[in-house]
Parts: sequence; structure tokens; C-alpha cells
Amino acid sequence: MILFPAVDILDGKAVRLLKGKFDKVTHYGDPVERALEWTGQGAEFLHIVDLDGAKTGVGSNLPIIQKIVKATKIKVQTGGGIRTIDDIKVRLDAGVERVILGTVCCRDPELVTKAVTLFGGEKIVCGIDAIDGKVAVEGWVEASKIDPYALGLAMKNAGVIYTVFTDISRDGALTGVNTTACRDMQQKTALQVVASGGVASYDDITNLRKLGIYGAILGKALYEGKVNLKECL
Repeated sequence: MILFPAVDILDGKAVRLLKGKFDKVTHYGDPVERALEWTGQGAEFLHIVDLDGAKTGVGSNLPIIQKIVKATKIKVQTGGGIRTIDDIKVRLDAGVERVILGTVCCRDPELVTKAVTLFGGEKIVCGIDAIDGKVAVEGWVEASKIDPYALGLAMKNAGVIYTVFTDISRDGALTGVNTTACRDMQQKTALQVVASGGVASYDDITNLRKLGIYGAILGKALYEGKVNLKECL
């Protein structure tokens, strides 16, 4: 199981949102410093989200992501505002290991298929963010009528291998991860699931591991000292 410390970037700062709400922000300083902190504690893979990009469709924090890639020298997956093949290529050329596609998985699935063909299924991650049983898009601002498991299966059929699966209602809330939904996503789609949203304790990680879940993103629990990355690893 891989643990992904999260570095969410908004206005050039490391932040955490509560349940995806942009008006409920907690600031945690410099994103590069945070990334180096988690790397120093043994992280092998970082999860970086350009929240400005997720909200506006324009990835404005790419220079910071490039700095993190160079400074940490470990694997990075990143998403937020990635809408075109050129957006993907720029990030891969910058040394990012995997690129996360969110909104376009719903709006332009043909682009996902093209991306997998060009870059390989190992490089493209489908970000599925769910609330009230439906997929949310445009940085979680807009709800759709799409079933998350149906979307996951479509992405698997397109050649995608990994999904970052987020229960928005639990994200940043430290209320525990939705293990049932993660298990269902894995079983119904055969995607490798990275659980996101609500991981609050060592028990959450242990429970996910028992289910054979591929990975988990650690966000607020790390920043608030609820779990220690070295101990988790």
C-alpha cells in the first residue's frame, strides 16, 4: 500500500479545504517546504493538487509543482485544471510521474482515451470525486448526474489503471475514510484505488490495507498531527 502525503496549493500556499469548500481554507505555509517535510519523513510519492486550476481550469501553480519535483526528487502525481493533451505533456515533461484528470473524464472521455494511447495507462489517473452518490466536477463546485462507479468502469475500459477516489463529504473533516465506497469502487471497476477524503487515524489506513486498497492520501491528519508519516509507513 502506498501512502501519498497531500500538498494542495491555492494562491501559491499550501492549504487544506473543508469538504472541498473554497471559503473554508486552512493555510499551512510554503508548499515546497511542506513537500520536503513529507519527503524527509520517508514519503515515496506525493499527491499535489493545483486548487486554482481545479476551480478555474487554468493551472497557475505549475512553477511551484516544478520546484517540488526538483526539490524532493521523488515521484509526484498532480491534478487540477488539466484539460488538454498539452496540459498533460507539460507536466510529464516537468518530471511528474502521473497526471490526474478530473472534469475531463466526464466532459471529454475521448481525451482520456487519447492520453492513455499517447502516454500510457501508467501515467494517467482518473480523479473521481463523489458527493451524495454522484460525481462532482469543476473543482467540486458543480454536481453532475453521473454515477461514480459507472465513470470508473468507463475509465478502466479506456485503459486507465488508477483512480483517486474522494468522498467529498469527508474531505478535510477528519471523520474517517469511506472504506465501503472504496471497496465498491475497486470491486466494481477493477481500478487501483487511491482512497482520498477523511483519513484520520492509523485505523483508517489499516482498514484500507486489509481491503487490499492500492493507496491512501494523507492530508489534514498529517498537517494537524493526528498521524505521523514515519509511524504510518
